[in-house]
Amino acid sequence: PVEIIAEDDGTDPKRGAEVIEKFATQSNCDVAFGTLFSHVVVGSAPRAGELKLPYFVVSEGHHVASGMLNRYTVQPGITDVKSQVQAMAPFVSQNLGKKVTMIFPDYAFGHDHRDFFTAAIEAQGGEVVGLIPIPPTETSFTKYFPKIPRETEVIYHVMVGPGVLTFVKELGEFFGPSRPEIFGFIDSLEAVDLASPGLEFLEGTYFWEGNPRYAQPDQTEYDKHFRAAIGIDENGASINDSKDVSTYAHMFGCWETLYVIKAGMEAAGYAGPQDRAKLIEAVEAITTMPHSNEHPQGAKVFNGKTHQVFGPQYISKVVGGKLMVVHTASIEDGMYPDEVDYTTQAL
Repeated sequence: PVEIIAEDDGTDPKRGAEVIEKFATQSNCDVAFGTLFSHVVVGSAPRAGELKLPYFVVSEGHHVASGMLNRYTVQPGITDVKSQVQAMAPFVSQNLGKKVTMIFPDYAFGHDHRDFFTAAIEAQGGEVVGLIPIPPTETSFTKYFPKIPRETEVIYHVMVGPGVLTFVKELGEFFGPSRPEIFGFIDSLEAVDLASPGLEFLEGTYFWEGNPRYAQPDQTEYDKHFRAAIGIDENGASINDSKDVSTYAHMFGCWETLYVIKAGMEAAGYAGPQDRAKLIEAVEAITTMPHSNEHPQGAKVFNGKTHQVFGPQYISKVVGGKLMVVHTASIEDGMYPDEVDYTTQAL
């Protein structure tokens, strides 16, 4: 039986490090698992490394693969922002436009988007003509929109947190019918019903999705299995409440990471906390993960040196109020050169 000990890090890096310490020293946990917000990962990972507690994050930040963390921190269940935007940039430049204004949250996750998309779109012959950082606690956004340069062909938005619905509605009110092309990361509307009043203007706009919220015409058996197991319907909502929309584009990362932990423990012959180093080595030895019930979002390639997984990315268009996949980026589209080899660090 698996025992889960839950602690709330309060989206606070200092609290995150304290939770890691509690897991390792008081609860005697085998692994630490979770952590979404990138600044909490960055604040917690050093303590995990010091305590030699395998720390499996599901965060998407580039901090793992960048080399800034340590050998005990792994991101094997979800791709990182650098890979995601690199895979998106060709589609944006070829189909939507080459002059892009970016609206992003003003902390590590948003800065990853800013830096990596700017480089990726320039590599495609495009350019970022405007950068609009938004404080993470902001609740009203209209005052930022006049800063969008007139020559903008594409607005790229990636907002997170409780203000996302307000952000999207106010963007629609600001532009009315004469909008530029809009490309968003579904983070801006994760867990939000697309049928919500005020979102009509999203019709015809595009989103990156980690995993398509709406079951597609070519839905796989693996996606059917995953939805049934977690109680999610074909629209990405709870089977018990159609208004309770899931974080479907991202939540596969938790499911898939658990199966990576399971596979690593089995390969390591894991018997308890004394085998934590063996677990890290076993996960580092993983190379490919086939598309399966364990990995329903798609096949993956894991880089044991950088502790980062690579997988497919999806671009969807809002058609008739639903997200329909119009482009699937391959694993190779998101690959980039190694920036670290964690296996050279002591265990």
